[in-house]
Amino acid sequence: MASRGFSLLGLRLDMLLTLSLIIAVSTFVFTLLLGSIGLVGGVILALAFNAFMWMISPYLLIGMYRLREIRRSEIPWLHDAAEFLARKSGLKTPKLYLAPINVPNAFAFGSPIFGYGVAVTEGLLRTLSEEEVEAVLGHEIGHIKHRDMHVMMIATALPSIFMQMGRWIMLSSIYAQGERER
Repeated sequence: MASRGFSLLGLRLDMLLTLSLIIAVSTFVFTLLLGSIGLVGGVILALAFNAFMWMISPYLLIGMYRLREIRRSEIPWLHDAAEFLARKSGLKTPKLYLAPINVPNAFAFGSPIFGYGVAVTEGLLRTLSEEEVEAVLGHEIGHIKHRDMHVMMIATALPSIFMQMGRWIMLSSIYAQGERER
């Protein structure tokens, strides 16, 4: 397996840069739009933005981590394990992806549009035995079975909604205070 040389520091910097860009763009867009749409519009916009991000997040992850789908002929035992674990969990077999990263890691991801996938890093495949990798794969398939991606979408949407409500209350109180002073 040829590695493209992701280091832990490089991975962290990529994640920080991506997160900063998402926050900056969304803050700019929300600031422009929220000046005129009020509380209900703000909540609807926050929900729509989070739903959109949830739907496209698999594509962002594939690009950010340079994931490529693992063909059965490359690592047949990994495909066999994924099929067995998915069948045992009552799920459709997720797509398997390889990340060219030396740090041992794995993660599950997906959305209703994309479907579900499990990514493993080159470092994980080099560091752990087949049995240990199968255990990690089982853990990641457990995330899919328990719909953890859905839970995380809700967990990220709620702060956005509360922020919109807080902003509306703050602006309303400032406006009301200005009216009282007249």
